[in-house]
Amino acid sequence: MASSSGSRKKNALLARARILSVIRTFFEERGFLQVETPCRIPAPAPEPFIDALPSQEWYLQTSPELAMKRLLAAGHEKIFQICRCWREGERGRLHLPEFTILEWYRAGADYTHLMSDCEELLRSVAAAVPGSSRLTFQGIRVDLGLPAIRLSVREAFCRYTNMTADEALDRDCFDELMAAEIEPHLGVGLPVILYDYPTPRGALARKKSDDPTLAERFELYLCGVELANAFSELTDPTEQLERFQLDREERRNAGKDPYPLPQPFLNDLVLMPPSAGIALGIDRLVMLLLDVPTIDDVVAFTPEEL
Repeated sequence: MASSSGSRKKNALLARARILSVIRTFFEERGFLQVETPCRIPAPAPEPFIDALPSQEWYLQTSPELAMKRLLAAGHEKIFQICRCWREGERGRLHLPEFTILEWYRAGADYTHLMSDCEELLRSVAAAVPGSSRLTFQGIRVDLGLPAIRLSVREAFCRYTNMTADEALDRDCFDELMAAEIEPHLGVGLPVILYDYPTPRGALARKKSDDPTLAERFELYLCGVELANAFSELTDPTEQLERFQLDREERRNAGKDPYPLPQPFLNDLVLMPPSAGIALGIDRLVMLLLDVPTIDDVVAFTPEEL
């Protein structure tokens, strides 16, 4: 006889498969091409706070982002991918060192188009699992059938902390305040789209044309959990190289491997049209939809079980 824990895991994996099927159908019906790009790459994006796992002289991807943007530069207009990614040292209730990510990209779009995509996608998966737009995760309720609340980063810092976002950056406590004082309030009752990050936290997002101190980046939150990270993409190869160099220097200063420059990506960036792209954590999405306390409950095996 199967154990109760074994039955729960079986049910979770069945639900996960159904969610993945709904996601693929969602994008295919909207004219997106499903693509596959290599998982083992010579150079990841040199982000200061994300560490790649070495694979001989190359690396396992932390995201398919660079390769998918090269496909946009090659003329593909609407693409999506569901794939495995790896990040060193990430383990916890919401983190696995090997995880599944959904990324999609739109040519001729900006981050506002992705906000609408997110709302429609959430409604679609909620209709399949749990079968209602009203989701409860660990006692926190959220209605996925209604539009998300749009909240700027500046507004969030004023509402939930005792300093501005710029002050938090100057005092080097921006990320700490985000995690401890802002994120627990986000996505309660309704999904929250937290948008317009300070440029130093803009990653690969382009600056706003009317305010270059801000980047066109947003994150999607449900029940206090960050689910997705999106950009209006930076397509200026000179500015992107400057940002990569700053990130590599920050990694050096922290005693980390700075990573080689992804030169083929930089070469192709000049051909990339105005675009928007987003990454969404599949494991977290399944965890939220099934109302289970840990990401361990929605994967076939955790690292400790191998």
